[in-house]
Amino acid sequence: MRRHGLFLLVLALWLTAAGRDALDDWIERTDLPPLAVATGAEVLARDGSLLRAFPVADGRWRLDPGPVDPGFVAMLLAYEDRRFYRHAGVDPLAMLRAAGQSLLAGRFVSGGSTLTMQVARLLEEGPTGEIGGKLRQMRVAMALERRLGKAQILDLYLRIAPYGGNLEGIRAATLSWFGKEPRRLTPAQAALMVALPQSPTARRPDRSPDAAWAARNRVLARAAARGVLSRAEADAARDEALPLARRPFPALAPHLTGALHRADPAARRIATTIDPALQRAAEALARRAIRGQAEAVTAALIFADHRTGEVLAHVGAADWTNDRQAGFIDMTAALRSPGSTLKPFVYALAFDDNLAHPETLIEDRPVALGRYAPQNFDRRFRGTVTLRQALTASLNIPAVRLADAVGPARLMALLKRAGAGIRLPGGEPGLAVVLGGAGVSLGDLTQAYAGLASLGQRVDLSPLPGQGGRRRQRLFGPVAAWQVGHMLAGIAPPEGAPPDRIAYKTGTSYGYRDALALGFDGRHVGAVWMGRADGTPVPGAFGGDRAAPVLFELFARVGAPGTPLPPPPPATLMLGNAQLPQPLRHFRAPDQAVADARTGGNAPQMAFPPDGARIEAPSGRLVVKVRDGAPPYTWLANGAPVAVASPDPATEIDLPPGAGFVDLAVIDARGRSAAAQITVLP
Repeated sequence: MRRHGLFLLVLALWLTAAGRDALDDWIERTDLPPLAVATGAEVLARDGSLLRAFPVADGRWRLDPGPVDPGFVAMLLAYEDRRFYRHAGVDPLAMLRAAGQSLLAGRFVSGGSTLTMQVARLLEEGPTGEIGGKLRQMRVAMALERRLGKAQILDLYLRIAPYGGNLEGIRAATLSWFGKEPRRLTPAQAALMVALPQSPTARRPDRSPDAAWAARNRVLARAAARGVLSRAEADAARDEALPLARRPFPALAPHLTGALHRADPAARRIATTIDPALQRAAEALARRAIRGQAEAVTAALIFADHRTGEVLAHVGAADWTNDRQAGFIDMTAALRSPGSTLKPFVYALAFDDNLAHPETLIEDRPVALGRYAPQNFDRRFRGTVTLRQALTASLNIPAVRLADAVGPARLMALLKRAGAGIRLPGGEPGLAVVLGGAGVSLGDLTQAYAGLASLGQRVDLSPLPGQGGRRRQRLFGPVAAWQVGHMLAGIAPPEGAPPDRIAYKTGTSYGYRDALALGFDGRHVGAVWMGRADGTPVPGAFGGDRAAPVLFELFARVGAPGTPLPPPPPATLMLGNAQLPQPLRHFRAPDQAVADARTGGNAPQMAFPPDGARIEAPSGRLVVKVRDGAPPYTWLANGAPVAVASPDPATEIDLPPGAGFVDLAVIDARGRSAAAQITVLP
């Protein structure tokens, strides 16, 4: 009998060992589903906060969980799997409890699934109620426990648990339902996040708030019963309102973040230099700037630190979701006319070549440079002005005179060295480039102005950490750069804006298609563009009226009074016109100075009619005379040519119809001019 009992014991041990070995072999031979769970790309601000998230390929919102509130994890385990850290994937006690509840109730009450079993089902997207499916989940769960640690299994659950619709994972859920990261949740929020995955469709708070409320409160009750929450905390959490709608995912700097994602689609996290608070303010500013504007008008803004090259804010359009405004187009990258915003670089080249000084006098009178006869924007002439006055008033004729002296090709080369691509409508650059006759993006213009702000040293602007900054490449000397910046700082600010805040320049393209303002202080550079994306004119849209106030408000967002402009370099010549060296007192282009020396410097003078004359001309024609100068002569009346290439000092011209003031001008073969204003009597 004793030997028989010993035999049965040995047989039982052998069968147990054989069963265990068979179970081990069965588990080891399990084909696991792919464990690499794809998560959407994220673009992060400089402080690590989320600028924008992207869904995975099938449109699901699934993100890396990141830090998760420990209170949520404790509540999850207390409700779903109390023995998570003690079982091997299947909890026999939970299975027995579930079976007993189902037998007593006569229906399926709970499945006794562990978190690991739920992960197994979610990875395979398997069924929940079928016996075969449950056995498969148990097998995969035990295999997962052998190949992964508990932390890895919990991480998988936090990534793929369903939270309603196309939301998967705790981080996508909290961003969508609460508009916050999961690192810190209220007890009520944590309880809802525990309850939703059990029945994500039936318990969606935006569709079934009663079911969501009841499920959340059951989680709170169990959390209190198991010591995760106090009774008082649970009672207070029951009174917290449910979220009744999903929130949009963060989409700050949408054009920039979209471009960065397209440039590196495999990157899961892309760090940027964007300041999230400033970015929000810039986007709100752009939306506010277009209120009350003509239909389809939009705005683009860039703000950067020119000392480091870091882009701090980027707005490609006022509303990127507005198709009527073509909001999907990034207007910081679109080629547009720069208007007058290239003029400062012409001045910088002239100063750097010692052709002129801010106090140099220049003639703002009619001029013909070859076949090109530029006009001021208001078609008026100011006579003799200083270059400082010419730039602050944005006079076209002095700027073109300087451009003719330094050469438009040099201007193009300068912009290229600054990192600004510019596209010409034709082949060779002409003088019209300085007045906006070319295409350049707002981003490239901002980079060029950053070089001006850094006293002539090239600056690369970039939204990627470590990619921007000053380069060992000089655009022009620090004296010329400072002089231009000092002149721009003297431009009157928009109404209500503080003076001496920034050095800035505005621009308005031909036909009022583009209104621009660019400026800088001792640290930051900013740019604003306003207009229609399709290039349709916006009548009356001036850069000074529309874009400049936005630029000043953008700088104000950083904080007053800002960083002051640098002091003048030691070699700066701080003199009035009368104290300047003789060659700098009055602007003469190099070839003009040589010609004047050869001819004794005899510029043309108006012989008849004299300035201020009152003349009767019933026939509408008048004989005009010029003294000195080099023929042939071109005569203009109110800016329009009335006699071209006349070889004689005297010629008869047609006066503009009607009585009143008439501006007469004569230009000789070397571009020198004389002018007079007369009154034609009725």
